[in-house]
Amino acid sequence: MNDPIGDMLTRIRNSQMRGKSVVETPASKLRVRVLEVLADEGYIRGFEETTGANGHPAIEISLKYYEGEPVIRELKRVSKPGRRVYMGVGDIPQVRQGLGVSIVSTSKGVMSDASARSQNVGGEVLCTIF
Repeated sequence: MNDPIGDMLTRIRNSQMRGKSVVETPASKLRVRVLEVLADEGYIRGFEETTGANGHPAIEISLKYYEGEPVIRELKRVSKPGRRVYMGVGDIPQVRQGLGVSIVSTSKGVMSDASARSQNVGGEVLCTIF
């Protein structure tokens, strides 16, 4: 697998289209950090680290719905393995005039765009959520 973050985002997107309440993805530290930001921003109910069916570490993600519709309307991967996207603190994009969130991997950890601006750090823009 070349793009583990892209794989996780696609699993979330596909599960929400099917109306699933829980989705499982392989575990990694970066995935956990991205999920922490999603949970803090209120886009998912939460997640739990478990062991998958094959004995490997996995993460069980509880998806969030509001009146039958998924809370996450749009989930896009920005920085990809073939084309990394790095931005300074002044260049980090606002998603839908601030209604959405960009997840940024900085030298101080993975955080939302608002946290990156408040701590005055830039970094790799992993994905955008609306």
